[in-house]
Parts: sequence; C-alpha cells; structure tokens
Amino acid sequence: MISKIDWCFFYLHLQKLNLFMKINTAEFIISNSEVDKCPKDFLPEYAFIGRSNVGKSSLINMLTNHKNLAKTSGRPGKTQLINHFLINNNWFLVDLPGYGYAKVSKKTKSIFQQFITDYFETREQLVCAFVLIDIRHEAQNIDIEFMSYMGESEIPFCIIFTKADKISKVKVNSHIAAYKKQMFANNWSEMPHHFVTSATEMTGKMELLNYIDEVNQEVFKNSNHF
Repeated sequence: MISKIDWCFFYLHLQKLNLFMKINTAEFIISNSEVDKCPKDFLPEYAFIGRSNVGKSSLINMLTNHKNLAKTSGRPGKTQLINHFLINNNWFLVDLPGYGYAKVSKKTKSIFQQFITDYFETREQLVCAFVLIDIRHEAQNIDIEFMSYMGESEIPFCIIFTKADKISKVKVNSHIAAYKKQMFANNWSEMPHHFVTSATEMTGKMELLNYIDEVNQEVFKNSNHF
C-alpha cells in the first residue's frame, strides 16, 4: 500500500503533468431551501447527497483542497439546506442534506426532503448527482431505495463509496458486489458508474475530478445553454 507521504509526492507529480483537473478556486455562493432561489447561472451542477454521517463534508473538502469549505460535524443531519459552491468559476458543486437518521423533527425532515425532491426533478443545471455510500457497511435498504428513486425519476447519478481506508480491500470489493447484487435484484440492468474514495488518504480524488472534467467538456461542447 502506498504511504501517505508517497501518495503526496505522486499527487504533486500528477498536478505538474496536468493529468487531472485542478481546483484553483472554490467559493461558497448561497444556502437556501427553495430551488427557485438557487443561482440562475447556466453552469453545470454536480449534487452530492448521501445518508447522514456518510463523510460528505470531508469528501467535498478533500476534492476542493479546502479544510473547511463544507462544514464537518459529528452530529448527523447537520446539512439542512441546498448549498452552492462555485468551482473554478465554471461549475457548481451542490451540497445537499443527508437522508436517513438525521436527528431533526419530522416536520423539518419533511420540509427538506421536499426541497431535495424539487431540486432533483426541476433543476435544469443538474448534469450529475453523486450518491455517497459508506463502504464500511453491507448493502443498506435506504440507499437502494434512494437510488431506485433516482433511477425511476431518470436522474443521472454515480455512486461514491466513502471511507474505504476503514476496511480491507477484500471487504470493499465484497460490499460493492453486495450492492451490485441488490440492484440487479431490483431490476437494474447494470450498476451505475462508481468510485471508491477515502478523504483521509485522498483515494479516488483523481478519478472523480477527471470524471467531472470530462462531463464538463461534453456539456460545454454540446449544449447551447452552458
């Protein structure tokens, strides 16, 4: 296994070779609970969502090279608004509230679940969602159900498995296989594109940023809106 020091040198070498997207600027723009108040700019958006305590804030901070861009908390359900961050002045990273066991009232949970649904089903700028799943656990019904909703609603998404440094590679592969089996059992013809990540060890950063960069290039090339 590559040590953290070796990985840092490798990471810097790749940056010099321009082999993956560099995040030069990352700026918080707005938080709100109404899709109509989201930025009007026609820039591609990538929405990050997952169960509470999945490591979403740590992943966002790792991707953007900022320690505190997204707020991390030991308390599940901390994110309760649609948060827009402008990246490199040409795309938005959108941090959405988690689903699952967030410790909020039923009324509050109902409200932000509604604006999450509104965002996914009406936001024209959304080009891809990333559903975050804690790879330490075996396939969870709540994640399968949420991805089924995304599929049935024809919302393009990828899966990001988080916290891969916490378990062995054998278990990582086993848990991914379990998700694949569950999805096939729920009438999926194939498993969505997925990434294995670790915010601590920066695993998956290059692959994820490259994917976003490739999608952005296609979006800007083929769309009159962007």
